[in-house]
Amino acid sequence: MKKKAFRAAFPHTIPVFLGYLFLGIAFGVSLTSKGYHFMWAILMSLTIYAGSGQFLGVNLLAGGANIINTAVMTFMVNARHLFYGLSMLGKFKGMGKKKPYMIFSLTDETYSLLCSTKAPEGVDEKWFYFFIALLDQSYWVFGSTIGALAGSFIKFDSTGIDFAMTALFVVIFVEQWETVKNHIPALIGVVVSVIALLLVGPDNFIVLSMMFMLALLLGFRQRIEGRTRT
Repeated sequence: MKKKAFRAAFPHTIPVFLGYLFLGIAFGVSLTSKGYHFMWAILMSLTIYAGSGQFLGVNLLAGGANIINTAVMTFMVNARHLFYGLSMLGKFKGMGKKKPYMIFSLTDETYSLLCSTKAPEGVDEKWFYFFIALLDQSYWVFGSTIGALAGSFIKFDSTGIDFAMTALFVVIFVEQWETVKNHIPALIGVVVSVIALLLVGPDNFIVLSMMFMLALLLGFRQRIEGRTRT
């Protein structure tokens, strides 16, 4: 049962592997270029596992930020996961001992796969979702390890390498746009984000935009689900 679920999940995670490999390398290089031991990159990827949060952590560590500022900034950057979790309550129901890990491993890319991918017939759905999450994190840890080791032994200018995070988000958005017929959620996300950015600026728009996105998605839920079925 587990092997069947693993084999079914693996092909769906290949795009994430390609993204996480290079993004993880970028993170590892960024951290070690600030003078930190490569083991910190591996430890952060195992225990924190939040791409944008880890890139933010590099700058906070390098800048000597205090605990309060670090906590506030981390919350702001990752606040979207509050809404991710709410929408996963149904899928995570009945996960048993796997549920805590599913909550911990809910990154943007894993969330996207869990929303758009269904377990094939005859494959245990819960193990299928679990292996998607586990494979995704293993890719991130692998990439971070390569990048951290490379950054420790090969010295080069890492300026601009953290743009890999932005590039990955763009690729995921384009892929979802092309594979999903209903574009209402994507359009809501783009329009609301732009409006929030104009209203409150780049430092505060994330939480505001996520709140309005959630409200709109709930308000248009029946219409969105109706279009998805047709």
